[in-house]
Formats: sequence, structure tokens, C-alpha cells
Amino acid sequence: MSVAIFGAVFLTGLLGGVHCAGMCGGIVAALSGQTGRERWPLHLSYNLGRIASYGVAGALAGTVGSLGLLLDGVLPVQIALYVLANLMLVLLGLYLAGVSGVAAGLERIGVRLWKLIQPLTRGLLPADTLPRALALGVLWGWLPCGLVYGILLTAVLAGDPLNGAAIMLAFGLGTLPNVLFAGLAWRRVSGVARARPVRVAAGGLVLGFGVYGLANAASLSQHIRSGLICLT
Repeated sequence: MSVAIFGAVFLTGLLGGVHCAGMCGGIVAALSGQTGRERWPLHLSYNLGRIASYGVAGALAGTVGSLGLLLDGVLPVQIALYVLANLMLVLLGLYLAGVSGVAAGLERIGVRLWKLIQPLTRGLLPADTLPRALALGVLWGWLPCGLVYGILLTAVLAGDPLNGAAIMLAFGLGTLPNVLFAGLAWRRVSGVARARPVRVAAGGLVLGFGVYGLANAASLSQHIRSGLICLT
């Protein structure tokens, strides 16, 4: 189960990362404005900050899940979260295959939070030093993103902060090639990720993980009572 979940979220980040590169395109373009080798440390620093924010968000989501697992009286809520997390994998699989626009709809959830964070990013531009690039990545990691929110629902099911953070870090590492090489070397190989057969196959795989989880929902209550509902 753990290998399936981590594989699904990494694959979602990798092949859905074209979407992430588009959302981060303005910042990536600004960092690419540096000349020569100077830009690579800035790109790495920015992405380190961005993925670190994903990890923090995952830890918070895992904490929420752990609180639910400690309460015997909220079994229906736990089952609902489990079903929702696997349903989200199904929807993300459809998104990767080009069938669903679920990611765009989910992005409306964090608009209010982003309105509070966005003004802070302006003071970090131009991000021409490593600390500025790192801080910008930390803030930009909270940009409303449907893919991130979808994976966060899965992180809730992780059952503890460490596993929740690990799930989001796996997703963040999946997005890394697209964002890190956006506008640079990734242009040469991005056509492979965009190829419909590849996206359909990847989407089908992620969807299959979700369907497998939904198929096991009937026996979930027994697993929860036994303390077995954990991703690792």
C-alpha cells in the first residue's frame, strides 16, 4: 500500500508538473534572467523552499489525520476521509489522462490564503541571492494548486505528521524536473511527458491506485479499529 501511494503521488507530480511549471513560470523566468552558472543555485534554492513548504503542509495534514485516528467516535469521518482520498487519486488519474479539469476547480480553495501571502513575495524580487530565492520558494509553495490540494487529502490519511510530510515531499520531488528545468533543458524532453499515450498510461495507473483503495473501503472500519489504517 505504501509503495502504491508514494508511487502514485510521485507520478502525479512528475507528469502533472507541466501544470506546476506553468503556474511557477513567472518566477522561474525571473530566476532564469541570471547569467551563466549563477542561475542554477538560485533555481535549486527556490525549489528547495517550495518543496519544504509542501512538506510542512503534509505534516499539518498528517497531524489532522492522526487526531482523527485517536478518536473512536468519529469512525464515519475516518471512512469518509479514506474514501475521499482515494476518490481524489481517481480524479487526479483522470486529470493526468486529460479527461478531467479537477485541478482547476480545487485551486479556488486557497485563494484567500494566497491573497495574504502574495504581497510578501514582492519584497523578495529580484530573487538574486540564495536566501531570497529560498524565501521566495517557501512562500510560492503555498500558491493555490489543485494538484497540491489533491495530494494533501491523501496526506491526511497518512495518520501522522512524518508520513504526511513524506507524501508531500514525494509529490514535490516529482514536480522538480518540470519546474527546475522549465525554459531550459526540460524543453527538450517535455514532449515525452505531454505525449497522450504516456499521460493516459500514467493516469490509468494513478486511477488504478484510487480504485484499489475504494474497493477496500468496505473493510476499512475493521482496519481502523485494529490500528492498521496507515500508509506505512
